Amino acid sequence: MSDKPSAKKRLPLRWLSLAELVGIVAVAIAALGYWDSHRERAQTDRERAAAEQEKKAEAKAGALKLSFLMTGTPEAAGDRLRLASVHPEQVIQTQALSFPRDVRGDAVQTTGNPRIEVGWLEGGLDKALRARDSNGGARPPHGRLPVGIETVFIEDGQTKTDRAVYLVGYSLHSRVLRSDKVELEGLSLVRRGVGEDLQAAVDGAWARQAPAPAKP
Repeated sequence: MSDKPSAKKRLPLRWLSLAELVGIVAVAIAALGYWDSHRERAQTDRERAAAEQEKKAEAKAGALKLSFLMTGTPEAAGDRLRLASVHPEQVIQTQALSFPRDVRGDAVQTTGNPRIEVGWLEGGLDKALRARDSNGGARPPHGRLPVGIETVFIEDGQTKTDRAVYLVGYSLHSRVLRSDKVELEGLSLVRRGVGEDLQAAVDGAWARQAPAPAKP
């Protein structure tokens, strides 16, 4: 007579003690606290980074807003450009204007009347363009003349200085038995924050405009 298969042994059940339950609850609470602290710290870091980025953007926008920049408005049928700061709180006091040496050898000084007059450059520009036109071809009717402008201005009660290179837009109009009439059209910024040698920066900009030598 065969023996009946023995029944599987069941592991004895054991109720957790109160100390063990307290330990498990403590671990769960600690884990939840760590997760909540980590999430709060990450949120704080994100908010701090966003605030710093916004602060930098505001500072950059403020610096750009306060940068000295001029416009030139034609007057008297192009015989003069009236210069003015883009920001009305920046009051221009004096200016020294440097043209390419080929056009004019000395700087023009102004006080309290910011402008560029065609008489300051017309004759020299005609000579400089003729010297460049070695092939005797027709010169372009429009051009841009670099000019360095050192401006002393008042802002928030403080005296400041700006050195920059601008381009003066002009057009040429032929005249009988006389050099072409130069008409000033406008002003555009090329470079700001120029060092002490503003004349060298202007001459360099003018040299880069020179046409490439004709091929033999």
